[in-house]
Amino acid sequence: MTDHTEVQSEPSLGRISENLREEIAERIVMGIYTPGQRLDERELAADFKVSRTPIREALLQLAQTGLVENRPRRGAVVSEIQPSRLCEMFDVMAELEAMCGRLAARRATKTELELLKKVHLSCEQAHADLDPEAYYKLNETYHLTIYQITHNAFLEEQCMMLHRRLRPYRRLQLRVRNRIRSSYSEHAAIVEAILAGNEDTAARALRDHVVVQGERFGDLVASLNELKG
Repeated sequence: MTDHTEVQSEPSLGRISENLREEIAERIVMGIYTPGQRLDERELAADFKVSRTPIREALLQLAQTGLVENRPRRGAVVSEIQPSRLCEMFDVMAELEAMCGRLAARRATKTELELLKKVHLSCEQAHADLDPEAYYKLNETYHLTIYQITHNAFLEEQCMMLHRRLRPYRRLQLRVRNRIRSSYSEHAAIVEAILAGNEDTAARALRDHVVVQGERFGDLVASLNELKG
C-alpha cells in the first residue's frame, strides 16, 4: 500500500538560489552592499535564514554577471561598476537586440509570431497596474522570446549572457517615472515591425528601446543615487 503521508517538497535549491541572487543583486544596486564589501557566506546565510549551499550558488551566479568578484583570500566581494562602464554595456546590449529584431522580422515562423503577440499582451495588466516587479518578469520573457525567434543560437547565447549581467539595472529603470508606460508602447511598436517583417524598423525600435544614453541614462543614474542615498 502506498504511503501518502509524505511531507510536501520544499522549494528546489535552484529556485532558492535564484531568489537569493535577485535579492542580493538588488541590495548591491541599491548600495546596501557597497563596492569592495566582502560577502560572507555565513553572515548571508544567517541573514536570509538559509543554509550556505544556496548562498554559495547565488554568489557564483552573481560572479558570472560581474556584480561580484571572487578574490584570493577574501572570497566574494562586491564589484565596482562605473556609470561609464554601465553605459558601454547598454550600448552593446542595444546593438545585440537590434540584430535580434532584424533576424526575428526575417526568420520568425507564423507560430512564433503568434507567441510573440501573446507574450506582449500578457504584459498589459502589469502595465495598467504600473507594477514594476510584475512588469519586469513579463518584460524579461518578452525579450527572451525575441532572442529565441532569431533562429541564431550563438546570438541568443550572447544576448542571454549580457542580459543576465544587466538584469538588476534593467529591473531598476522600470521604477523611473513613466518608464513602464513608455516601455509597453515601445514593445508594441517592436512587435508590429516584426510581424510586418520590417527588418530595419524592428532593429531601430529595439535599439532605441534598450539604449540608455542621454536623458534615460541620467534618469537611471539618478535612480541609483536616490536609492543609495
